[in-house]
Amino acid sequence: MRGHPGHWAFLVHRVSGVLLALFLPGHFVALGAALEGEVAMDAFLAWTQQPLVKVAEWGIVLLLGAHLTGGLRILALEFLPWRDWHKTLAALAAGVSLAVGLVFALALQV
Repeated sequence: MRGHPGHWAFLVHRVSGVLLALFLPGHFVALGAALEGEVAMDAFLAWTQQPLVKVAEWGIVLLLGAHLTGGLRILALEFLPWRDWHKTLAALAAGVSLAVGLVFALALQV
């Protein structure tokens, strides 16, 4: 049922998972730079100091938080008895993931 909090939680969990999967090739490029030597890694690390990359880092942490809390919500749905408070669980998952993202964003030095 569209508009239901459970539907939104489902969508956030799926979309965050797809976006994290799309991030993986970039992560492998970073690991490859580390394997190529100190000069390549230093060049990659210098590139990561750009403000747009810092914003993207925050986005990745937010996606990780959303996907983690969405996964925990699914585990609760699977293993705990069904209750009316599952809507609250979805809101709690969203709040925790946003809090994790904000804490990371505040710790960034842009």
